[in-house]
Amino acid sequence: MDKQKYFISVGQGEISRIPYQENDDFVIYATAEEILMLRRKFEGMHEASFDSYKRTHIPFVPYHLDTANDVYDDTITGVYQTLYDLGDENTKNHIQTMGVLREE
Repeated sequence: MDKQKYFISVGQGEISRIPYQENDDFVIYATAEEILMLRRKFEGMHEASFDSYKRTHIPFVPYHLDTANDVYDDTITGVYQTLYDLGDENTKNHIQTMGVLREE
């Protein structure tokens, strides 16, 4: 299956074939199946973010013992790993400078 060029905004959770100022944070080349996988990861990131937000209203649970934050961290790391794997050279270089991927 042919890979198409997509423009990604992680903050907005947006995947688009059309570039514009707010969605050109990252450029990837992906198949339809890979885009579906990335959309699911964005959905998981949104859900984990909401769960983490709910936890902030429970003051006796410290951040470092909060499972919701761990899930969010793992989810967003997975998003960036996918973007790195599918990204062009600029995307790969940018993500490397961010330091968000785990060393293996």
